[in-house]
Amino acid sequence: MSERERMLAGRLYLAQGEELKAIRKKGQQLVRLFNATTEEEKPYRTQLLMEIFGKVAGEIYIEPTLRLDYGQNITIGKHFYANFDCIMLDIAAITIGDNVMFGPRVCLYTAGHPIDVTVRNSGLEFGMPITIGNNVWVGGSAVVNPGVTIGDNAVIGSGSVVTKDIPANTIAAGNPCRVIREITQADKIKWEKQQAAYWAEVAIEQDAEIKGGTIR
Repeated sequence: MSERERMLAGRLYLAQGEELKAIRKKGQQLVRLFNATTEEEKPYRTQLLMEIFGKVAGEIYIEPTLRLDYGQNITIGKHFYANFDCIMLDIAAITIGDNVMFGPRVCLYTAGHPIDVTVRNSGLEFGMPITIGNNVWVGGSAVVNPGVTIGDNAVIGSGSVVTKDIPANTIAAGNPCRVIREITQADKIKWEKQQAAYWAEVAIEQDAEIKGGTIR
C-alpha cells in the first residue's frame, strides 16, 4: 500500500512521502488563494472552494480564513456555511451533510498520533473519519475529534470538545461534549411561532412603504 492508501484506510502512515506532499501542496495553494480574496470576489471564492474540496453538492459559503491539510478528502452537502477561521484537518474523510452551519473557529480534527512516545516520535500517525449529518449547527470554537459522528438535526454548543458520537435530534455541549436534552416538538412550535411573527412584521412594514410611496 502507498502511504496515501494507508492514511485513508486509517492505518499508521508517514505523511512526508512525495505523493502526500504534492496533494497537500495543491490543496494549500488553493486555500492560500481563497484566503487572499475580498468580499467583492464571491464568485471566485466559490470557484476556489469547488476546486479545494473533494465534492460539493450545492451552494457553499465560507468566510476566510480557512485551513486544511488536503481538501480532497472532504465531502460537503447542499447549503453549507462556515464562519471565520474554520479548520478541517482531513487526514481521514470528513463528510458533511446538507444544511450544515458552523460558527467561527470550528475545528474538525481527523488526525491522531500514537500514545507511545517512541512510536509517536518516529513520525507515524493515523486518522479516523468525521461524519456530520444533515441540518447540524456547530457553535463557535467547537472542536470535533477523530472518529466522531454527529447525527441529523443536532446542535453543538459553542466551545464544546466533541470526543464521542452525538445522537440525532439533540442539543449537546461541554468539555467533553455531552447530550443536554432532546430537541422536541415544543422547540419546533416555539420557533415557528417566532418565524411567523417575523414575516407578519415584514409584511406590515412593506405595506406601509407601499402606501407611503417609499417602496423601492
